[in-house]
Amino acid sequence: MGTQLVRDAMVPEPLALETSATAREAGEALSRDAVRAVLVTEDRVLVGVVTRKTLVREVVAHGRDPERTSLGQIAEEPNAKLESSMPLDDAFAFLEEHDYERVPVVEAGKLVGVLSRAGVQRRLAEDEPPVEETA
Repeated sequence: MGTQLVRDAMVPEPLALETSATAREAGEALSRDAVRAVLVTEDRVLVGVVTRKTLVREVVAHGRDPERTSLGQIAEEPNAKLESSMPLDDAFAFLEEHDYERVPVVEAGKLVGVLSRAGVQRRLAEDEPPVEETA
C-alpha cells in the first residue's frame, strides 16, 4: 500500500458559506453544537473562516446588522490550510505541532474537505499492523 495522503482521511464537502452569505446565516450554522467554524468561500475558493468569536467581535460589538453584514466583510484568514496531496504523516505532525483540531483542505485553492486530528489518528491506526502477543 502506498503513502496515504490528506485526501484519504479528510471529510469531504465541509460546511461552507459564500462570501455573500450573511452574518445571521453564519450564526445559525454556529448555533449547532458540532459546528466550531464556518468556512467562507468565493466560487469554492477558500477565503476565510468565521467563528462565534468573530461574530461577537465584528458584528455584535460594532452594532452591525447581521442581516446586512456579509461574511466577505468579516471573514478572517484561516490559521492554516493543507493541500489534499500532502502525505498524511506530515499532516498529522503539522496538526500536532500547532495543536490544531481541524484544518481546511484545498486543491488548487478550492475547498475540498476538512482534516481533523481525530480522523487522522483513526486512519493511521487502521493501517498499523496488529501487535503480536508474546507468551
